[in-house]
Amino acid sequence: METGKKIAQTLLQIKAIKLSPANPFTWASGWRSPIYCDNRKTLSYPAARKEIYRAFAALIAEKYPQTEVIAGVATGAIACGVLAAEELGKPFIYVRSAPKDHGMANQVEGYFEPGAKVVVVEDLISTGGSSLKAVEALRAAGCEVLGMVAIFTYGFPTAAANFEKAGVELNTLSNYSTLIELAAEQNYIAPEDMATLREWRKAPDTWGR
Repeated sequence: METGKKIAQTLLQIKAIKLSPANPFTWASGWRSPIYCDNRKTLSYPAARKEIYRAFAALIAEKYPQTEVIAGVATGAIACGVLAAEELGKPFIYVRSAPKDHGMANQVEGYFEPGAKVVVVEDLISTGGSSLKAVEALRAAGCEVLGMVAIFTYGFPTAAANFEKAGVELNTLSNYSTLIELAAEQNYIAPEDMATLREWRKAPDTWGR
């Protein structure tokens, strides 16, 4: 089974991703959604944890062989990022959502040389807003960002546009289209739910209202 399907299957099995088209979830943003993703759950399952950090390491080695430093986005991607860095034998740093309000007022934590070639690790991509703020912080700190890798993306068109505008290449271990196809194949959802799941992704900000 290809990596995307294997990761999707793992996320479904451990309930890191839940699908509920009939009784949608409400996100913090207020959006109604038939899917909820909490990739932090992968840290509680050793086999899933290992599958993800090894997949990250293989992806980074393939796509970005010139990588010098791995950067995790706080807080969700710190653990999987440091494990991938350990697998690759690379230094690790992480990026806060905002600079500290005391001490050195750092937003990027850890040691790196000016001009360091960095790959950013993220757990989940929705619109890409918070992830790309981490890229901005790394660039402002003097790093060269080669690209970003993430466990999962919803594949929103707005995210693709945001990454393109920022000049950041995104590679993910799995994605929404792969997930819902697998969920249908393995009876996590009914066949008639597929239309609902596809429709949601087209306009998630207005769906269900």
